[in-house]
Amino acid sequence: MSNVEAEPTEVRCDAPVDGARSADAPRVEILSSRAVPLGGPRAMTVRRTLPQRARTLIGAWCFADHYGPDDVAATGGMDVAPHPHTGLQTVSWLFRGEIEHRDSLGSHAFVRPGELNLMTGGYGIAHSEVSTPRTTVLHGVQLWVALPEQHRHTDRDFQHYVPDPVRLPGAELKVFLGSLAGAQSPVRTFTPLLGAEVLLAPHATITLDLDPSFEHGLLVDTGSVRMAETPLKQAELGYVHPGIDSLTLTNATEEPARAILLGGEPFEEEIVMWWTFIGRSHDDIVQARADWMTGTRFGEVHGYDGDRLPAPELPSVTLRPRRRVC
Repeated sequence: MSNVEAEPTEVRCDAPVDGARSADAPRVEILSSRAVPLGGPRAMTVRRTLPQRARTLIGAWCFADHYGPDDVAATGGMDVAPHPHTGLQTVSWLFRGEIEHRDSLGSHAFVRPGELNLMTGGYGIAHSEVSTPRTTVLHGVQLWVALPEQHRHTDRDFQHYVPDPVRLPGAELKVFLGSLAGAQSPVRTFTPLLGAEVLLAPHATITLDLDPSFEHGLLVDTGSVRMAETPLKQAELGYVHPGIDSLTLTNATEEPARAILLGGEPFEEEIVMWWTFIGRSHDDIVQARADWMTGTRFGEVHGYDGDRLPAPELPSVTLRPRRRVC
């Protein structure tokens, strides 16, 4: 699922400021989500934790939507018509349900629980996302990764990967990007990244060894989790600065807890996000929108039953994103 808001805001991301404490007492910032409806009156509502005023990047992770469990009979499920992307990779990860993916590279794939679908937009790609008829409940996350300047015009690409579970005492990990707890994902990224699902049994505590050059975020899906002794509720994202070489996670409740652990080297470049595009300037966004509306650059998505999405109107003034420390 993509950021197909009718009136998207532009976001400017500045280089992060290092605020790490010692590994023994990491400072955890708590980022709350905001509800964002996508599409029409029966559309799904997602919980967005990135970007926001307090923080817009965790490594190159620049966008995080968390949705569900969503009763498809009530919401109509997901039906996102063909739409474009530039300058990013999309990461789709489900907990329940199934989504059919089609793109202008010719990929036709399904997103299923525990299976990674990663699409590289680069210079330009288009895709559609539709929940399948057999889906009754839809529940997952949609994440974006900003491409660095050197690679932001790379060729479009699509990768599918099913990680083997890593079982630890009281926990299970699925590492879909990067490396953690001895598991290594083969999926290509353009900056050093970590992405993993973490399932904690009731009253379980685990300590994970981390790359101290990374900053990290933990997005709680179900239950509640203590991140370095800081409690996080469902849909909250806890953030720790670089300099942390281990992280302790605790589930102090009677029910299982699940979270997504994200990490990456601080992304030093300034980016502009608007609608489904990532660029470096106002002119980048204007050109990408024009190319989508004129039918060039992005290619065709075949097999979707319906029209493609038109781009929203640009503001009547030069796009000037809010300045904030990331």
